[in-house]
Amino acid sequence: MENTTSQITQPQKRNTAFKQRIGAILSGKQNIENEKLKNVEINGKSVVRVNIIANITDKYLQEGEKKFGSITVDDGTGQIKVKSFGDDVDSFFGQLNQGDTIMVIGLIRYWNNEIYITPEIIKKKAAEFLLIRKMEVESHEKSLPSEEQTKGLKDKILSMIKEAEKDGGIDVEKIILDLHEKPETINKEIKKLLEDGIAYEPRPGKIRYLG
Repeated sequence: MENTTSQITQPQKRNTAFKQRIGAILSGKQNIENEKLKNVEINGKSVVRVNIIANITDKYLQEGEKKFGSITVDDGTGQIKVKSFGDDVDSFFGQLNQGDTIMVIGLIRYWNNEIYITPEIIKKKAAEFLLIRKMEVESHEKSLPSEEQTKGLKDKILSMIKEAEKDGGIDVEKIILDLHEKPETINKEIKKLLEDGIAYEPRPGKIRYLG
């Protein structure tokens, strides 16, 4: 009897649709490989899919053999186009009008020196959702450590490690207790020092200066 094997295809992990404002998408660092946009770096995150809320300022539909639709949306920080092709045009844009407030979830695309979004979901929203999203994103951004804060913390940790070298190193626990910062933030900076070869770990939880 012939042996047969079945292969289960694992579902591909879907990228997170990050809540963003248009200005951040447009000003983010574009990582392009082989003339194709891989992702956009925004606040330290590699963003492929986005969730935006904005007002429609312009709508364009092209009928005929090559069906094409485009809307321009604005959330107060910038404008970006949402583009669709073929049979999806009517389902996405058919009921939309200039002035509508909408939520768009979709993929960031790049073509001909232009960043735009290919939609997966478009939903009409009440106008006040624009302000709610603004507050959501701003609240999240305020919770992120700034570059200056991160550098200051790294310098403090490094100084403590160097100072403790005469004692044969320093415990990670002592660094956390003395600096009064979030343990996960301190551990992240220590990990960077280890990866960069500036410090090493002779045993778990003990850090020494390597230089």
